[in-house]
Amino acid sequence: MQEYLTQTPVASLIFVITIITTIMAFNNENLLNNLILHPYSVYRKKKVYTVITSGLIHGDWMHLLFNMFSYYFFAFTLERMMGHWQFGLLYVVSLILSDVPTIFKHKNDWGYRCLGASGAVSAVIFAFILYQPAVKMIIMPIPFGIPAIIFGPLYLLYCHYSSKHARDNVNHDAHLYGALSGLIITIILYPPIVTEFITNANVLIQSYLHR
Repeated sequence: MQEYLTQTPVASLIFVITIITTIMAFNNENLLNNLILHPYSVYRKKKVYTVITSGLIHGDWMHLLFNMFSYYFFAFTLERMMGHWQFGLLYVVSLILSDVPTIFKHKNDWGYRCLGASGAVSAVIFAFILYQPAVKMIIMPIPFGIPAIIFGPLYLLYCHYSSKHARDNVNHDAHLYGALSGLIITIILYPPIVTEFITNANVLIQSYLHR
């Protein structure tokens, strides 16, 4: 624990606060209602802070566990690679940007509300992909890992399709725009990552071609 707090303080703080706030909201409906994103209100400049606080709460234990497991596997390593304030900026800005399309899409829908850190977690994953395109990643139910450079495009296509056609009450727009935000912000913060990504991707492709 001491190692995490010393080497990755920002990722650790976000991780702990998200878990604690979510558990508190499970048992406090007033807290949940104060923190959840309500696009109708935000579009009318009310409870604007919820573009951030909605990322600190989740709908149920499965929602929380899925996001925090994904976060755990990538966020701490990413902070070591890109730096403390850079990671914090990436997470917070991506969390906000991932909600913007949802706010405009549901600006006149009084009954629509959403919550969860999925947009920011997607940003973390895609920032990680820029640094490590050869890392193997899992897409359920595929029983084996695939290179991140392949996982990325498949994930974006899935989110885009689901955003238009799915009826599962999942905010796929947040996943999609969170991932894109992660890519863009990482490139802005560290422009050489583009060249490094191309080089690493080329090495990976060549290794597969010469097997």
